Amino acid sequence: MSTAETELRPAGSSDALAIAELFTASRHDALPYLPELHDDDDTRHHFANVVMARCAVWVAVEHSRIVGFMAWNAGSGHLDHLYLLPGYYRRGIGSRLLDKAKALSGGKILLYAFQRNARARAFYERHGFRATWFGDGAENEEREPDVLYEWRRE
Repeated sequence: MSTAETELRPAGSSDALAIAELFTASRHDALPYLPELHDDDDTRHHFANVVMARCAVWVAVEHSRIVGFMAWNAGSGHLDHLYLLPGYYRRGIGSRLLDKAKALSGGKILLYAFQRNARARAFYERHGFRATWFGDGAENEEREPDVLYEWRRE
């Protein structure tokens, strides 16, 4: 399926469960080394009551199925989440979601990635993000070394 057949739309509250499930599946697939800190109920609650309230959340939909999402937090200037359903990588969907975040951002985005997440780091670097800080994991709940990225519209 081409990305032209993938619809981007703002997420509604009824999408929270599917978004939480996509988040969990994607993290298990792409980040198997991370510890399991929250059960499924906690994750569903977090997305429904925190992420959906705090962020502008957009979803990528194919055949009525959410296959990706991003959560732009305008208050902090951070892209809090950008995840794709396993099997939907390298199809341009993540790029379209990132372009939406850039359009909403006002010209600057900050985001964190785990240092070991080579695929995500390469993706963001291809899209003009530069690493500005490397952490030892003390500042995130997973205690996993991370990197802060920044993008600015030129």
